[in-house]
Amino acid sequence: MNRLPILFLFVLLFGACLNGQATEPFITTKKSDDAILLKDKSVSISLFTNNNIDTGILRAVKNLQSDFQKVTGEEPTILNQISGINAPLIIIGTVGTKSVIDDLIRQKKIDVKALTGKREKYIIQNISNPFPGVSEAIVIAGSDKRGTIYGIYEVSQQIGVSPWHYWADVPVEAKENLYFKKGIYTDGEPAVEYRGIFLNDEEPSLGGWARATFGGINSKFYEKVFELLLRSKANYLWPAMWGKAFYDDDALSGPLANEMGIIMGTSHHEPMAQAQADWHRYIKKNNLPNVWDYSKNAKVLQDFWKAGIVRSKNWEKLVTVGMRGDGDEAMGEGTNISLLENIVKDQRKIIQNVTGKRAEKTPQVWALYKEVQDYYDKGMRVPDDVILLFCDDNWGNVRKLPDLSKPLHKGGYGMYYHFDYVGGPRNSKWINISPIQRVWEQMNLSYEHKVDKVWVVNVGDLKPMEFPISFFLEMAWNPKQFNSKNLFEYTEKWSAQQFGEKHSKEIARMINLYAKYNRRVTPETLDSKTFSLENYNEFETVLNDYRALAVDALRLKEKIPTEYQDAYYQLVLYPIDACSNLYEMYYAVAKNKELAAKNDIQANYYAEKVKECFERNTYLDNKYNNVIANGKWTHMMDQMKIGYKAWFDGKVNVMPEVTYVSETNVPKEKVFQEKNGYVSIEAENFARMNNSDRIHWEMIPDFGKTKSGISTFPQNAYPKTDENIYLEYDINFESKGEFEVQLLLAPTLNYNHNKGLRCEISFDDGTPQTVNFNGHYKGELGRWQSEHIIKSITKHQISQPGKHTLRFRVLEPGIVLEKILINTGGLKPSYLGAPESDYSGK
Repeated sequence: MNRLPILFLFVLLFGACLNGQATEPFITTKKSDDAILLKDKSVSISLFTNNNIDTGILRAVKNLQSDFQKVTGEEPTILNQISGINAPLIIIGTVGTKSVIDDLIRQKKIDVKALTGKREKYIIQNISNPFPGVSEAIVIAGSDKRGTIYGIYEVSQQIGVSPWHYWADVPVEAKENLYFKKGIYTDGEPAVEYRGIFLNDEEPSLGGWARATFGGINSKFYEKVFELLLRSKANYLWPAMWGKAFYDDDALSGPLANEMGIIMGTSHHEPMAQAQADWHRYIKKNNLPNVWDYSKNAKVLQDFWKAGIVRSKNWEKLVTVGMRGDGDEAMGEGTNISLLENIVKDQRKIIQNVTGKRAEKTPQVWALYKEVQDYYDKGMRVPDDVILLFCDDNWGNVRKLPDLSKPLHKGGYGMYYHFDYVGGPRNSKWINISPIQRVWEQMNLSYEHKVDKVWVVNVGDLKPMEFPISFFLEMAWNPKQFNSKNLFEYTEKWSAQQFGEKHSKEIARMINLYAKYNRRVTPETLDSKTFSLENYNEFETVLNDYRALAVDALRLKEKIPTEYQDAYYQLVLYPIDACSNLYEMYYAVAKNKELAAKNDIQANYYAEKVKECFERNTYLDNKYNNVIANGKWTHMMDQMKIGYKAWFDGKVNVMPEVTYVSETNVPKEKVFQEKNGYVSIEAENFARMNNSDRIHWEMIPDFGKTKSGISTFPQNAYPKTDENIYLEYDINFESKGEFEVQLLLAPTLNYNHNKGLRCEISFDDGTPQTVNFNGHYKGELGRWQSEHIIKSITKHQISQPGKHTLRFRVLEPGIVLEKILINTGGLKPSYLGAPESDYSGK
């Protein structure tokens, strides 16, 4: 008999694993004495199940068969009989089902105590001589149906198939050799009984995608959802409900959930296994009054609720009881608590009459959502066996928990949590705003207060909430595995599961940061007024945070192998790039408003930047919808996120309003202000220019090292003695004295037979100083060439503070001025020259 090593038993009792794997991985690609060969070039693996195996388990077995094919390139054979086999064998079954597992227990090859009476537990181990002629095999044994299924998908994960293989296009790495490390492996029982998600607010994105892909949110769609849940060790679902009815939309959906092992529920405001849409269809079909009011329409409501229980009678479910207003609204002012208690009492009578069993034999839950919590606080109570489902405030902040100093409710407690929300002050439907640090802190708070019956989280469209969904469901299995110090470790392991080890740390850093940044302000709530332009450089700081993260994500993209690019775009690059672009856009809106108020022509630059970012948002969404994975995710990024006018969203994004400043309204006078001991002027920002009939000035955009350059044209026209070709710059000096003027010029050579290029510098009506800045050049290489600038220095006397005019006059063509620096005592050395000084009209 194989015995569990003491150390390993300690691990099982006091710790579980990340990513649904046992603490010690049991699949390896390396041969060793303590490992059993599963697959290599010369050996094929087989899967053994009994003929009468549960059809839901058989689905998982066939998925395991397919997963092995993805990894090894060869599909295992599924066997129901053994007549001597030397090839590697995996035996799959459930205790207590008259299966091969029960035979192995009788042979004392499996410890019966490890499985009997347990909930949703699996054991994976190697055994010797399971059948005549079979020397060794691997066993996946479950305490019940879901335990067996979880064990099957545990093997899938460990051979290298991510739960997100379908939903995020995570590729499967091919492996030639697979070995099983001898031992006994389990994750024990789940800490939380009902662990699941709520598909909600699913239009336009998820609904649009499902209609394009499956013809609707139907059983074909739900088959993919159910499989994801099972691969993630979840067991519970609230189905999509915006105009949808899970059982009625597709008659195959209910039986499919039951077959696959998913416990169905309905949302907090949809009692008795009936959707809100069911009600509207029911009264229309039967020509009944549309009055969702028990005090006025009790018989119709009772018949409706009975129909829900009759329809789902034979399927595993958790029945929502109680009543809210129609359409997820409060029931109204002055709701009678005794009436609500009678509603629950009558609903339980219906359940008992339809099932033929006492009401407490059918699991039920009462959701204390919004105003329903007020009823509870004012004394409303439900029978002891009904689970009390507490809720957060829709934004991830738990509203109420059990009072541990008082007797606890015997039916236990649950928590309804949100990653997605539709409601005031603004919808949050588009992107992940839930850092796992906050999820852990609030759900650990809940668990420590005995909330362990139901954990269900509103995930909106499912995508792009992949990462927090994984974490929430992992934590629901075993909250004790996480603490404040190992959350980033989980992020790294999850990243490695999707992308491999090489870049997992960097990807984890980026996933961690973008969720943190999105928690600063929900993207749909972000606008040009969120952060301060004036104080502490706040807006620029948060913009630079996201900008740097986007640069990192784009750089890493170039290193990610081709087969991982689709998954990388969905899980990493899109959420970062799209949110960074949103910050860029709203910063540009803020700058446009600020500059337009000053009648500054630069407002137009930011107006164009807003337009550019808005168009880029469309480009990024289109790439997600129609390009990656060959257009697999069409409509998935249709969610509006720009241009909210109220708490609810519109159908399309709306570009923020911007203001353009007319050239004729811009003050022509530009006066630069001395500050901190210097004046810095970009050449293009002159106050006046003087041309002639033959020669004119032109600004060359993006020329040189900072902003632009300015020169005379045509370049073969030499100014005559009586031609004054100059630029003037107005400066307000705070100080007086002898000041140094530095001209930063393009390093043009003395092409004119070594004569050199000359210009004149003067202040006010003073005598000009002539500068020949390159006449000394003899063909040698100089530093000014490698630095792509040549500097001339002159000194000038400024006798009084106040406004003065610097004139720059050229005496030859080919001189390109880039920048002017005036040192009044505080100019510091720098490669590019000091940043441009403030000037009027800016």
